[in-house]
Amino acid sequence: MSVAIVTDSTAYLPVELAQECGVRVVPVQVIVGSESYPETDDPDSARLSAALMARQTVTTSRPSPELFLAAFADCVAEGATHIVCATLSSDMSATYESALLAARECGADVTVIDSRTAAMGLGFAVLAGARVAQAGGSAVSVAATITRVAAETRVMFYVDTLEYLRKGGRIGGASALLGHALQVKPILQIADGRVAPLEKVRTAAKAISRMVELAVAAATASNVEIAVQDVDAPDRADSLMSQLRESLPGISIVRSQLGAAVGAHLGPGSVAVVIAPL
Repeated sequence: MSVAIVTDSTAYLPVELAQECGVRVVPVQVIVGSESYPETDDPDSARLSAALMARQTVTTSRPSPELFLAAFADCVAEGATHIVCATLSSDMSATYESALLAARECGADVTVIDSRTAAMGLGFAVLAGARVAQAGGSAVSVAATITRVAAETRVMFYVDTLEYLRKGGRIGGASALLGHALQVKPILQIADGRVAPLEKVRTAAKAISRMVELAVAAATASNVEIAVQDVDAPDRADSLMSQLRESLPGISIVRSQLGAAVGAHLGPGSVAVVIAPL
């Protein structure tokens, strides 16, 4: 492809999808205690789960500009004439800033997009852009597609507790729920690049059922693809996936895990559903 696609690891693209579409992934850094490692070194989030169970402090750090610069250089070496790089929301991380700094240092033509979303909200947008690039689309059309799909994609998630979001400083508008954290189970969303409350329910099971209802309502408006993602909550993800398949037969549903960089801020037991336009 003459237009190369780069994103960060919080897109949580299944490896085979990223490879198939030629998307290059730059890893966000995870810090457990005094040890830092690339998120992609822990694909099944086993290290994150162990750290959270041991009540260790887990934080995250943006990829350095040098990591983005190296990815851009690899794209150029492979024949790209333009690079489109999409990152998770700048309100959630300084990853976008790192990519911008690298773009200014890179001799190639680089467009950097603040997706204003994360997880497969970013992943689906990047895949849509990659499909345009594979079809011979221009850098302008690739960037426009990524921006449009990211804006039209819904990301909803359930968390057992708001404590991890509070500790990580990513709680956003959901801070209004903190005083009720013991009485409700919040369904949250990403709205304008930030975590925001969506609805309150009484149990985790009701949260899963309500997320299915919301996904079905969103799916009736247009052709969509869906992702189910979780943080150490395979049973909940399985239930969500099963209910979605029953309610939306024939719609493509991707299953992937939320990695350490996002999982550290949501906490174990979290589950997400992402609905993106085709």
